Amino acid sequence: MNLQLPENVRQLAPDEEFNFSCHPGVDCFTDCCRELELALTPYDVLRLSRELGITTSDLLEQYCLIECEADDIFPRVYLGMVDDGRAGCPFVSEKGCAVYEGRPGACRTYPLGRAACRNISGRCRAFHVLLREDHCHGFDEPVLQTIDLWTTDQGLEPYNQFNDMLMTITQHIRIQNDMRLSAAQQQLFIDTLYDLDGFRRRNQDRRDDNDDELLTNAVNRLRRELFG
Repeated sequence: MNLQLPENVRQLAPDEEFNFSCHPGVDCFTDCCRELELALTPYDVLRLSRELGITTSDLLEQYCLIECEADDIFPRVYLGMVDDGRAGCPFVSEKGCAVYEGRPGACRTYPLGRAACRNISGRCRAFHVLLREDHCHGFDEPVLQTIDLWTTDQGLEPYNQFNDMLMTITQHIRIQNDMRLSAAQQQLFIDTLYDLDGFRRRNQDRRDDNDDELLTNAVNRLRRELFG
């Protein structure tokens, strides 16, 4: 796949090795948790809410920003940053991440980036890039990584799985053919996928689902609602 990428970003071959490690001994520790714009997926919101011991409804209200510009097809959910002069993550401290076990997929993936698309047969194709930023000294650590090693170490499999599942909506053939959502449908997108606890309350047939089952059923329900 030929991509036009910034100078500090390059595509990685599946088995390509790179040096990287992140830990409190690296002098840039937590710098990547500041001055960032962090978009959240439905699975991110679910995992963060469980880590914090609050509902998805409360997480969205207390910690998130929801934006939808005129030319956006789907609303976007961001983690609200602290107004500390460095736009810091609300969960970062000098000791590191306070929600480490429930941290979002983008945080787990860094310094990699993952992009995926569905082909005409509906199969998912993914590729990874390596992002080298000047502030990050994790690349100086003598620890060899590969995409698979990093994915396993960071617990990314369920994040990737649910992100790929979401493409059955966001990359649906009708969306590719310029279908646009109404304001009510955009709100349904948030209510169904991001506020899963609210979705459970509104759908008593789903009250016994575990969280993974609930999100799977929410994706399937929304796809039927939007596309028939």
